[in-house]
Amino acid sequence: MNMYVSNLSFHTTDADLKNLFMEFGEVSSAKVITDKESGRSRGFGFVEMSDETAAKNAMQALQGKEIEGRSLGVSVARQREERSGNSYSGNRGGGGGGYKKW
Repeated sequence: MNMYVSNLSFHTTDADLKNLFMEFGEVSSAKVITDKESGRSRGFGFVEMSDETAAKNAMQALQGKEIEGRSLGVSVARQREERSGNSYSGNRGGGGGGYKKW
């Protein structure tokens, strides 16, 4: 089960997040999401646990728990949706060399 963890301290590391959830069972992965440019935490992350019962217990126990002065939010992660909009795929236009003779 993949879980979304919000309202993390900006000092929380992947290891911190993993250790927090390990109390409830085996953690397959734990990742704090960081800003691509600055490398600073964005205040949320994802934890994956293979045992669904352990994951549900962790969600129940950690939802609202105060860590470093912040009240955690823990929920089932939604499937990531494909982004649309400013995609540069498809017809890019162009061609023709830029000058037209009349």
